[in-house]
Amino acid sequence: MDSITHTLFGLALYGTVDKSNFDSRTKKAYLTTAVGASLIPDIDVISQVWDTEGLYQMWHRGITHSIFLTPLWALFFYLIAILLFKIKDKRIFFLAWLAVFIHNTSDLFNAWGTGYLEPFSSIRITFGTIPIVDLIFWIILAVAFFLSRRKKHRSPFYFRAAWGFIVLHLIIQTTQGYIIHKDYKDDYDQIALSADFIPWNFTVITKSGDEVILFHDHPFKEKEQLYTLTSSEDADLEQLFAEKPAAKTLVEWSPFVVIVADEERIGVYDPRFYRNGQSFLFEFIETRQ
Repeated sequence: MDSITHTLFGLALYGTVDKSNFDSRTKKAYLTTAVGASLIPDIDVISQVWDTEGLYQMWHRGITHSIFLTPLWALFFYLIAILLFKIKDKRIFFLAWLAVFIHNTSDLFNAWGTGYLEPFSSIRITFGTIPIVDLIFWIILAVAFFLSRRKKHRSPFYFRAAWGFIVLHLIIQTTQGYIIHKDYKDDYDQIALSADFIPWNFTVITKSGDEVILFHDHPFKEKEQLYTLTSSEDADLEQLFAEKPAAKTLVEWSPFVVIVADEERIGVYDPRFYRNGQSFLFEFIETRQ
């Protein structure tokens, strides 16, 4: 998910806590924990500063998003609460643990995926059933915030209900994505999903041999073919990988890629992010002398 959504998740977690007996320092400790732990896995973006080998694609959403690291992040924020706010409350540890778990797990459901099982597996797990920016999440949380301002004494109830609707939305979207994925399974060698911003709408990316076809699909409408792409599967990529290490990383990171090899350039791109004739995840070198 995007940083705004993760921040909203943190605020929503804070909203579920009954703070009627909290003093100012305790409230600050809980707020810092809820929002900070909801954002901390994305600290890996700073790896761009020292990445000289084209590995950022694997580092981002890598080890920091591992399910096995969640208790360590929780301990980190528990210690912050003690050192910074002088609050020693075990519930802060579990709040932080839940916040990091939600961050890492929610990222599984969009096309980018995460290294959820690192360091034991480098595979990027992705379901592609929720867009990176999901406006339904925003709407649900906006309604909860509005209602909580009107009746502050019921604030935890509204935010807990909001989490219920968020989970319901995620289940519905993922179930639809699973059904759609299953419909393509017997006809293509490889399949990937990318949820559109409009609910219940998906881009289905298929590959068989050197042909990649993108479809727009909806559970209650006929599928629509969007693009047919040809991948130069026999192309020699050694020079590309030597000059552009990020290209090799992209091949390892993506479920599958489209290979471009013509008189002007040789490169690879991830078709899940193909829009208007190009993918923003495209690594290439010029071949024209």
